[in-house]
Amino acid sequence: MLEIETSKKGAELISVKSKGFEKMHDGESFWNRHSPVLFPIVGKLKDGKTSIEGKIYEMGQHGFARDMEFEELGEHSYVLKSNEETKKKFPFDFELYILYSVSGNKLTTKYKVVNKSDRQMIFGLGGHPAYRCEYSTGKYRLEFHDVEDEIEIYQLQDGLLKINPEKLNKFIRENRIFLDNKTFENDAIIMKNIKSSKVYLKTESKTVLSFEFEKFPYLAIWSKPEAPFICIEPWFNTADKVDSNGIFEEKEDLIELNPNQKFEAEYSVNFF
Repeated sequence: MLEIETSKKGAELISVKSKGFEKMHDGESFWNRHSPVLFPIVGKLKDGKTSIEGKIYEMGQHGFARDMEFEELGEHSYVLKSNEETKKKFPFDFELYILYSVSGNKLTTKYKVVNKSDRQMIFGLGGHPAYRCEYSTGKYRLEFHDVEDEIEIYQLQDGLLKINPEKLNKFIRENRIFLDNKTFENDAIIMKNIKSSKVYLKTESKTVLSFEFEKFPYLAIWSKPEAPFICIEPWFNTADKVDSNGIFEEKEDLIELNPNQKFEAEYSVNFF
C-alpha cells in the first residue's frame, strides 16, 4: 500500500512512498515543486497577460491555483473557491476540487471544476507530477502502450508553443522515447494525437511505473538537465502559441462549462 502526503498549499501531492522508498521529487534540488495543479491555464500566456471578456488579466505560468491555500475537506481532499484574489486574475466564480486516493500501488488524482458563474466559463487544466528518475544516465525510456504513428510533437520557444508541430521526430524510436541528458535541452516535449491512454517509465530490465491519462488530449514530459526527476504531465490545453493574439476565448482546446455544470477528470500512476 502506498503512503502519501499532501498539502493545503496548492492541494499539492508532496510525497509518495512505496515500501518505505520515496517516489516523488523532493521539491528542493533543481525545482521547488513536487506536483503542482495547473489551473486556470496550462503553460505561459504571451507577455504574461490575456484578454477575457474584453478586459486584460495577468497570470503567471500555469495559473494561480498551485500557489493558493486550499480548504481541506477530508483526508487528501481539497477545494479552492473563487474569491477577491482570484477575480483579479480570472473573472469567473468557480470551485476547484482535488482528491487523491490510493488502492494498493495505484495512486489516482481526481479533478472536479464547477462553474458557479452566471455565464459560460472557459479554463485550462493539467497535472505536473515529478517522479524520481535519474533519466540523464540514459538508462530510462518512456514506452507507449499502443503503436504510435501519428503523434504531433510541439516544442517551446521562450515558453510559448511553436506554431507547427513535428511528426514523430527524433524523439520517438521503436515506440519509445529514450531519455538522456539532451532530451530536455529545448524545454518540455509536448505531444498530441496520442492513441495510447497509458505510458510506461522503464529501464532495460524493469518497469518503474505506468501512467494512465485517459481523455487528456496532451501529454508532456519535462525535466531539467541532470535533475533527478522526470515530470509526466497530462494536459487539456497548452501555453499560448508564439503568434497568439492574446484573446483568451480564442485559445485552443479550452474547456467550456455552462453555469452550474461540472467537469471531471482523473489520471493515475501505478508504481512497481
